[in-house]
Amino acid sequence: MMDVMREGRNVAKSLVIVESPAKAKTISRFLGRSYTVKASVGHVRDLPKSQFGVDVDNGFQPKYITIRGKGPVLKELRDAAKKSDRILFATDPDREGEAISWHLAEALQVSGEDPCRIEFYEITEKAVKNAIKEPRPINQDLVNAQQARRILDRLVGYKLSPLLWAKVKKGLSAGRVQSVAVRLISEREAEINAFEPQEYWSVVADLQSAAESEPEKGVFTAKLHRIDGKKVDIKNQAEAEAVVKAATQAEFVVQSVERKQRRRNPSPPFTTSSLQQEASRRLGFTARRTMRVAQQLYEGLDVGAEGTVGLITYIRTDATRVAPEAQQAARQTIIERYGDDYVPGKPPVYKSRAGAQAAHEAIRPTSMQRRPEDMKSFLTRDQQRLYRLIWERFIASQMAPAILDTVTVLIKAENYQFRASGSAIKFPGFMALYIENTDNNEQADEEDKMLPELGKGEVLKLLQLTPNQHFTQPPPRYSEAMLVKTLEELGIGRPSTYAQIIDTIKRRGYVTVEDKRFAPTELGDIVVELLKEHFTNVIDVEFTATMEERLDRIEEGEEDWVRVLEEFWVPFEQELKAAETHMEEVEIAEEETDEICEKCGRNMVIRQGRYGRFLACPGFPECRNTKPLLKEIGVACPQCKGQVVERRSRRGRTFYGCANYPECKFTSWQRPIGKDCPQCGHFLVLKQRRGRQPQAVCSDKECGYQVDLVEEA
Repeated sequence: MMDVMREGRNVAKSLVIVESPAKAKTISRFLGRSYTVKASVGHVRDLPKSQFGVDVDNGFQPKYITIRGKGPVLKELRDAAKKSDRILFATDPDREGEAISWHLAEALQVSGEDPCRIEFYEITEKAVKNAIKEPRPINQDLVNAQQARRILDRLVGYKLSPLLWAKVKKGLSAGRVQSVAVRLISEREAEINAFEPQEYWSVVADLQSAAESEPEKGVFTAKLHRIDGKKVDIKNQAEAEAVVKAATQAEFVVQSVERKQRRRNPSPPFTTSSLQQEASRRLGFTARRTMRVAQQLYEGLDVGAEGTVGLITYIRTDATRVAPEAQQAARQTIIERYGDDYVPGKPPVYKSRAGAQAAHEAIRPTSMQRRPEDMKSFLTRDQQRLYRLIWERFIASQMAPAILDTVTVLIKAENYQFRASGSAIKFPGFMALYIENTDNNEQADEEDKMLPELGKGEVLKLLQLTPNQHFTQPPPRYSEAMLVKTLEELGIGRPSTYAQIIDTIKRRGYVTVEDKRFAPTELGDIVVELLKEHFTNVIDVEFTATMEERLDRIEEGEEDWVRVLEEFWVPFEQELKAAETHMEEVEIAEEETDEICEKCGRNMVIRQGRYGRFLACPGFPECRNTKPLLKEIGVACPQCKGQVVERRSRRGRTFYGCANYPECKFTSWQRPIGKDCPQCGHFLVLKQRRGRQPQAVCSDKECGYQVDLVEEA
């Protein structure tokens, strides 16, 4: 018995270090008592905040210090390391994770050349145990790529920001990637302002086929397609009315009928960028909210009898690759749920963008058997909605294409040619489960349904010809999804950084969000113009994208990180010196309002704070009075008849409250419309869903009253 106890005490102990306590909790479930799992709680070392921290004259050597507050964490890790025979670093499988492992190895005096680094792309028992069997040395190329990015951002941020403080306004910051993002938003606004709408007209014919036994089923619409064989170009009402007058006298004859079958393929499984875009469009999530919730799903949640387990694979990825075993599991799920017809002959293979990490997978569920409906009771509302989105997108990506029956009809009316088209789903395929949203998801009405049976040479009855006036539209402002997509397409930054970029440019007051679209502030426009004039490379889209490519080459061991920094720094330093002399000081006048400060009588001004714009007394610091900037929606408060205003919670979510707060505490997450429910008397609120008619619904959920707003009006 004593021998057994002694043998137990001599079992080799391994220390596994991850970043987060949640991740540590999940992994510790999979490993035996010979393993201790600890969390570093993110980075433990970084460049100092209070000083530049980079020796540009000595090979850009960084000065790393222990992050304030991380002393106790490091002590705990060192104590655990002393009791362990082996130390394994299990931080995230990317550049930043590799750098965290390197910093931990340095702090714990572990040689990075020893097999001390393990990585896995999903937090499941199989993945973790397989990773432990295959430790490797720390990849110094990955570390150097991350160091180069960190130092590049420090060079720009710590040298440009003080210049902007001196020339524009205190408290400003200029980031290497955030400045380009603001430029995109600013230049799009300039395009919109410079846009001159052009008038044009279309002509639509309501036609009826005499061959249809039920006349109402034979009615369809066709749009004027060509005049004398040329593209339609009707510039004004007079031209449109002349076309209507002439075509009304003509005989409408079916010229040709073309029927085809079209295959529509599913969208690939999510990458970081496409997840952020689709969560924005479909769920209304910001990029930051998406990444926060996705991190929770990745690190592990308690799902009942299974315990704590990671529900999705690693969330920072630009690859669309899928592991063969995951493909097979998805195919089995599809067969069980939809049948054999919905499984393609071979698993689909999706092309990743150039430079994508070949070892990474797309974002997918770690088990197809954890269906969204089964997980609902274990997840928060946000977690459940995002998990459902990921699960459905992945399963759909492995399903058979949809098959659509399409028909295109050309109709001749003397020298006028009209065109009608339609489509119907013959086989839904993946569309039975999931259809991707886009920023412009509207489809032409004529493509929503099939046309009646028509034959070549058939004479049609003209019911009505309608001229319609149109104006060309300027390019739209960027939504968050559009901005993320554009940044990725241009190769600006990394998808994992987009949430922070967007958060920063909003917090710094460079942009505002109006109707879920970005608009530059005066400050944003001024900073962009100054940087364009004095720092050509920093604000240049192509240069910033090229720098991302060079960072990728450092990661691959194809470029020297010090040389990359040097080639950036030399011209940048020269531009800095020139700007210090030649950049003019800019004074931004504060926006004055009609609101009177009740403490000192001055007109209050609008200022930018951490949580957005607010009213402040210009007499600061003598008078420190501030107020929220209230945006009235033109609706009376249901409780006190004051004005209902739009507000924002600390997490940035819009809600509605009474302007008389705190005397009146009325609040609503949904926008009141100023009318009462005819059934119960509670106030009505606006309910909007993409692609559907807006509705007025009762604020009392037990009532259930709802009506289309068109009908209500």
